[in-house]
Amino acid sequence: MAAEMTAAQLIEKHRPTLDQALEAIRTRAYWSPHPEHPKAYGESAASDGLAAFEALHGKRFELDQPGTDDWTGQEVSPYGPELGISYPHPDVDVLLPAMRATLPVWRDAGPEVRAAVCLEILARISARTHEFAQAVMHTSGQAFMMAFQAGGPHAQDRGMEAVAYAYAEQVRVPEQAAWSKPQGKREPLELAKSFTAVPRGVALVIGCNTFPTWNGYPGLFASLATGNPVLVKPHPRAVLPLALTVKVAREVLDDAGFPADLVCLAVDKPDEGLAKTLAVRPEIRVIDYTGSTAFGDWLETHARQAQVYTEKAGVNTVVIESTDDYKGMLSNLAFSLSLYSGQMCTTPQNLLIPREGIATDAGPKSYDEVVSDLAGAVSGLLGDDARANALLGAIVNPQVEERIATAGRLGEVALASREVTHPDFPGATVRTPVIVKLDGAKPDSEAAYLSECFGPVSFAVAVDSAADAVDLLRRTVREKGAMTVGAYTTSPEVEQLVEQACLEECAQLSLNLTGGVYVNQTAAFSDFHGSGGNPAANAVLCDSAFVANRFRTVEVRRPA
Repeated sequence: MAAEMTAAQLIEKHRPTLDQALEAIRTRAYWSPHPEHPKAYGESAASDGLAAFEALHGKRFELDQPGTDDWTGQEVSPYGPELGISYPHPDVDVLLPAMRATLPVWRDAGPEVRAAVCLEILARISARTHEFAQAVMHTSGQAFMMAFQAGGPHAQDRGMEAVAYAYAEQVRVPEQAAWSKPQGKREPLELAKSFTAVPRGVALVIGCNTFPTWNGYPGLFASLATGNPVLVKPHPRAVLPLALTVKVAREVLDDAGFPADLVCLAVDKPDEGLAKTLAVRPEIRVIDYTGSTAFGDWLETHARQAQVYTEKAGVNTVVIESTDDYKGMLSNLAFSLSLYSGQMCTTPQNLLIPREGIATDAGPKSYDEVVSDLAGAVSGLLGDDARANALLGAIVNPQVEERIATAGRLGEVALASREVTHPDFPGATVRTPVIVKLDGAKPDSEAAYLSECFGPVSFAVAVDSAADAVDLLRRTVREKGAMTVGAYTTSPEVEQLVEQACLEECAQLSLNLTGGVYVNQTAAFSDFHGSGGNPAANAVLCDSAFVANRFRTVEVRRPA
């Protein structure tokens, strides 16, 4: 859309897609309008996207939003190069009132127009997926293909999913209703009633370093689709993907005849802590956050004026009791542990294995054999440096590197991490996973396996029995939370125990994955990311609860 489009034109263009999205969240079947393969975007798309990304380096990222009082930026690619991009720094006393002033016209546009505008934003982002992939790769450290898929179509899917849920919740109540109450022989009481979805106020999206678009888009589009202006505060090391998003959103809003200041960017200076300042401002009425438990807890405690949605940290667990596909199990787990160097909130950390071993289709396997064979599967998967680089990506920050270095102090190392040289980016830190053996019966092991160790570090925890594994699973989810739980068993009784534990502790469960679906991957429109029912997160991507409290319904009654 190079020229202006009316609301009717936007609805005509995007209503079919919205209807498909609504059907997808109803049936939970597979559906995506965004191609996963890089070649689907055209012959020159890859080179054009790279050129567009490189053209941003060393320059100011102009947005023409109110209240810019300075310029800031400190992004360095985990692959080595400095981006050198500077972004507008906000005077929040100017920016927030300007954003608040945009609310009435956006509220009055109605749910269908808002949804259509949101889908136009996503369509324009999709057309620039290669550019966004480069931005995600060089701020998060994801390998290119993962940055392309997770940062591109999968993130766009999650944004569209949020729009569909938001629309469905807003139109659940009719805009108009005629009310007539019989009064016997007297004339009935008659009223004309109108119902309007009213947004809460300015929404704040606090972005994360590892998945800036995938984790940022659900909250951004859920708030925008429900009528709230959105202020995006990216992670200081991953500004560019969300800055590009804000720029596209502002262009679409302007073309559609709405104030561009409905979506703005807030980038903080080094050590400024702008997120804390913004989070308690009275104008901020909705907050979406992905990141550490400490700051998530702070937001939930202190941002009392806002509806706060958090995705924090958990200790993801896999119970390994038995399997009828030993090779497939090892291969699946090896991939799950290796993908993006374990820098995912869904990566398994604790592998609970009976110390007496497990039954498999390849015969009985002792605890030591299972751990050794899993280490071998990881080594085999990452033995070729080209494949290793394609799966691992780069270590996103020094704290992850430190955890890899100190993991060996926690127990016996079953698989040591090795350094991998990246042929295109010699400045990248690329490390293979480390697996540490721990005895679940020893109290001094608890500090390790009951704490999140973000990055490519996992613990093979020896337990006395399957029942003990389920007990430890329950305790872990209840006390520390989990975004994902996995289990391998051929026993209906054990499967029931694990499933019951996950139902009671509210954790998402994957059973006996041995093929091309992995415990740390979820599909928009079908899978729920997180549960909102354990300490790892108070929200779900995405369900009705994620969108319904971003607006309220105001009723006006008149005599008929």
